Amino acid sequence: MGNSTSSALSKEILEDLKLNTKFTEHEIGQWYENFQKQCPTGRITPEEFEQIYARFFPDSDTKSYARHVFRSFDTNDDGTLDFKEYIIALHMTSSGKITRKLEWAFSLFDVDKNGYINKTEVTEICQAIFKLIPKEEQSKLPEDENTPEKRANKLWSYFEKKDNERLAEGEFIKGVIENENAMRLIHYGPLKQ
Repeated sequence: MGNSTSSALSKEILEDLKLNTKFTEHEIGQWYENFQKQCPTGRITPEEFEQIYARFFPDSDTKSYARHVFRSFDTNDDGTLDFKEYIIALHMTSSGKITRKLEWAFSLFDVDKNGYINKTEVTEICQAIFKLIPKEEQSKLPEDENTPEKRANKLWSYFEKKDNERLAEGEFIKGVIENENAMRLIHYGPLKQ
């Protein structure tokens, strides 16, 4: 075996990642090399993931959002992300088909992983999203979404559910696809200058 990246990364995982993400074999190889350097154990802890996330948002408090993102990608619930979970995480948050992205968003909002979202969970994620928004940008937000609670109320209203009702994945995806505003509210994208 040479010291080529793909020999270290199993063929099966490589094929799977090429299929499920937009990354090329070369890119996946580079990610893998970096991953090996940063995480010699082959696993990322929540703390390490938070540090990676913090680099993306240097002006924000990313801790709680990163924790939620981590939870949503730790598919086998072992408290760490392996390389495959990590790449899927990077891919999902950066690009990917809209329905796949919304399936991921659903798992992000499904804090207790019971297959449904309730308003409390929406509020919790909105609070985490809010911490990603730099202070000076928060002051420019519209009146009806300039606090986490207002943002959660606005988002929840698109699903036409009472405050004590819950939302299944299909309803969530449909509600977001049908409302451009909901799409914008489920994540934080820096303001277009």
